[in-house]
Amino acid sequence: MAGAKDTARAVVDARRHELVALSRAIHDNPELCFEEHAAATAVGDALAAGGFDVERGAYGLPTALAARAGSGPVSIVVCAEYDALPGVGHACGHNLIAAAAVGAGLALAEVADDVGLSVTVLGTPAEEGGGGKCFLLERGAFEGAHAAMMVHPWHEDRLEARCLAVDHVDVHYTGREAHASAAPDKGINAADALVVAQVAIGLLRQHLSAGDQVHGIVTKGGEAANIVPKEAVGRFMMRAPSVARLAELRPRIERCFEAGALATGATMTIEELSPTYSEYVGDPGLTAAWRVNAESLGRRYEADDAGMALPTISTDMANVSLAVPSIHPLVGVASGGAVIHQPEFAEAAVSPSAEQALVDGALAMAWTAIDAASDPPLRDALLGRARG
Repeated sequence: MAGAKDTARAVVDARRHELVALSRAIHDNPELCFEEHAAATAVGDALAAGGFDVERGAYGLPTALAARAGSGPVSIVVCAEYDALPGVGHACGHNLIAAAAVGAGLALAEVADDVGLSVTVLGTPAEEGGGGKCFLLERGAFEGAHAAMMVHPWHEDRLEARCLAVDHVDVHYTGREAHASAAPDKGINAADALVVAQVAIGLLRQHLSAGDQVHGIVTKGGEAANIVPKEAVGRFMMRAPSVARLAELRPRIERCFEAGALATGATMTIEELSPTYSEYVGDPGLTAAWRVNAESLGRRYEADDAGMALPTISTDMANVSLAVPSIHPLVGVASGGAVIHQPEFAEAAVSPSAEQALVDGALAMAWTAIDAASDPPLRDALLGRARG
């Protein structure tokens, strides 16, 4: 195992400049969910050059890919995300996630048959609200996998995050245009319907259970100030600690949406933007292995040891964790106090600290995968769970 880990380190070190260049190329060309054509091509090309058999447009998703190497009995899936956010680009650091996944994959390809691994680097589009992994999971991308892993940039090192279940929806209101001054009584104001819904949600927040959240934006509110708006659209996320709790929360929020329609006379429809994201359950054995490997690279987990509250996020990797033993550790980037989804974090995602996080994430994932195949208790637990 030590020899395999040395080989993995040598591969990551040798490819460091290529991995950084890949990260920067993705960062400099941010693409939104399901539109990540350049990123998927770049990731696929890097893996093909490293000897992977690359299936592009995998599982019916044009910007997904599945790159495979090795033929060992322990099957590992390394997930690569590469979609960006509207307006702030790679402020979630998915450029680093993609490059780290490629680095881990290239390292593991060199040792896979020696340690008994089958490796898949899975390009997973549309984490930011599209649910790419949910579709991949439904379509068999994780079939036969014994473990799945990815890393996520953060402003500090954490072993995992607390992932809330979430629904993403657009709420559409339809009213009737009219001249806002000459004939306002002839109009039905769709924007007012949305305002009523927002006020109702704001009042409801006081009475939500701990951990329940709802937030949204207006994506369409009218065309001109002197035209009563016929159409209004709000985009909302509803979150709760579990899918079961989300099922209890959602009807309460939907009644707020309905209140807007009832008050104004507009009609209302709800458009689902993605499958439901679930809560996350990390695998203790893989997490313990990750920690040992990451700490050997200088990563520290003082916040976890101090019992500080876990960061709260939502991700479609959570759905994978309920089906396959998984890890989703957070790799710290020096961000000057910025947090993800801020423009300053996008800037930090191409800093020297980010480059080191990329390399550490790639290597610690590779070493953890080697442990999964080579450490008898961990390997037996993963294989036993698959048989069960």
